This record gives sequence, structure tokens and C-alpha cells, in this order.
Amino acid sequence: MALLEILPRSGIVDARFLAPASEIARALGGELAHGAFWTSLDQTLLGWAEGLAIAMAAGIVVGSVPVLRSLTASTIEFLRPIPSVALIPLVMLIYGSEPESALVLVVYASFWQVLVQVLYGVADVDSVVRDTARSYRFSRWAIVRTVIWPTALPYVVTGFRLAAAVALILEITAELIIGVPAGRCQTRRHGGP
Repeated sequence: MALLEILPRSGIVDARFLAPASEIARALGGELAHGAFWTSLDQTLLGWAEGLAIAMAAGIVVGSVPVLRSLTASTIEFLRPIPSVALIPLVMLIYGSEPESALVLVVYASFWQVLVQVLYGVADVDSVVRDTARSYRFSRWAIVRTVIWPTALPYVVTGFRLAAAVALILEITAELIIGVPAGRCQTRRHGGP
């Protein structure tokens, strides 16, 4: 903070490009007093949470169900290398500046973080333990609950942590670049225009 205050005041850095810390704090205090700040923060956090929840659910289901993994393997390998920011023009063409455009970007970017970790977690399950559970005639649900899930859970939590950061970055990026409308929360909750 001291360095941020000294650099612009001493003229080493132009104050137009990097304001002193005291001015930044004063401007932030002014913003906190306005309701528009809290509305915008609410909208950003809502979009982040929605996208993260969808990505978590999709990543866990696709990564942990063998049939879905095999059905979607080629599609996943095709889509995975595409960076999420490269989709911004396409999303803008399809959804315009509607909240759905930010949601699509957040889900797309976060999904890969979760899916990869779930795949690592499922692959890390000891085959001897899995075969032992089968030999004791555990049901599929019992194998998932007692063998697969305890092994995969640390990976899933890591995927959540990574996806949460990526989701927030993409939500803010989408709002800045696409310009998601200000009435987002009211539109979603009340079905308005």
C-alpha cells in the first residue's frame, strides 16, 4: 500500500494510470455508499454461482458415469482445447448481451476444470479395492459411495477450487466485454424483459 501511494505521488508512475492508494480507497468508499454498486455485485455473484453450480454438476456427472464418459469422449477432446475467450464472438452472435451469454462462458470455462479433476479422481481408484467390492457383491451405488467417491472427493474439491476462480474471472470478463444488462437479477427472478 505504501508503494502504491509513493510511486504516483513521486512522479515515478503517471497518476493518470496508477492512482495513489488513498485516492483508490476514497473512490471505493464512495462506491460502497451507492446502491448500484451492491446491485452490480449481487448480479456478478449470482451469475458466478449459477455458472459454477451448472459446471460442477455437469463435470461430476460426465466424469463419473462411464457410459457418459465414453459417449462424450470425442466431443470433449474436440472442445477442450478451445479457449473460453475465443467463444465470446460466437456467444455474442447467439445471445447478444443477454445474461445467458455470460452464463455460457462461465459454464464452458469452469466445466473443464471440474471434469479433468473428476477424471483423475476416478482413475485414481485402486482397482484391487474396486474388484474386492465387486467380489463381495456390492451394488453399483455402494461401490460409488464407499469406493469411488471417497477417492475422487479430494479431486472434486480441487476442481471446485479451480473452477470457482475461473468462473469468477469469466463472469467479470463477460460483463466487461459483452456488457450484460443492469436489470439481470430482476429479469431472471420475475421473468421481465
